[in-house]
Amino acid sequence: MALLEASNVVAGYGETEVLHGVSIKLNAGQVVTIIGPNGCGKSTLMKAIVGLVRVRSGSVHFRGVDISGHDPEWIVRSGLCYVPQSDNVFPSMTIRENLEMGAFVRRDDYQSRIDEMFELFPDLRRSARRKAGTLSGGQRQMLAIARALMLDPVLLLLDEPSAGLAPALVEGVFNRIKDINSAGVSILLVEQNAKESLRMSDRGYVLSGGVNQLQDTGPALLDNPEVGRVYLGG
Repeated sequence: MALLEASNVVAGYGETEVLHGVSIKLNAGQVVTIIGPNGCGKSTLMKAIVGLVRVRSGSVHFRGVDISGHDPEWIVRSGLCYVPQSDNVFPSMTIRENLEMGAFVRRDDYQSRIDEMFELFPDLRRSARRKAGTLSGGQRQMLAIARALMLDPVLLLLDEPSAGLAPALVEGVFNRIKDINSAGVSILLVEQNAKESLRMSDRGYVLSGGVNQLQDTGPALLDNPEVGRVYLGG
């Protein structure tokens, strides 16, 4: 059984339909990447999976349960967390306060989990009392991921985690993603940095115009001449 399976998902905003029957599958322990041009529906698919956009038809199953139509808090409690591309931290709160907010549905003592996040992201420990609004782009992204991990998710959805970062910081973000996956968290990744994301992915999907165009293993998509020409700049 797949950990996550979206089948023929149709979704959009108001009268506008963005996804016209998209399907993806992710097995436990995998990293799966979705690539495609701007406006093709990648972020909309993420939001539909996590309940922020209504699934008009089709279905989303997580851990064998149909989560289509459930509200985002219920979905988060089931073990799935989402890190959006922007507005993903509370800028007026400190790093530690952001992490505490990430534990909002926990009923246990989460202080040890904060310590684990500081081990995974040492930069955050050194700046724990700084307000998130004063952090660099890379630090904000690390904080957003750490906040999502406060709930010990089974599956982490990351929307453009390297967007807007200096090239020197991008490698650090991808290294942390690899560490998180190695610790047992499955990852669904939307990325413009297709080369790096496909290189670390078990499987990849190419969306275009709100529909599936291609799917294969990450390495096979990297070697696909059409994918290279259109999406990888080669």
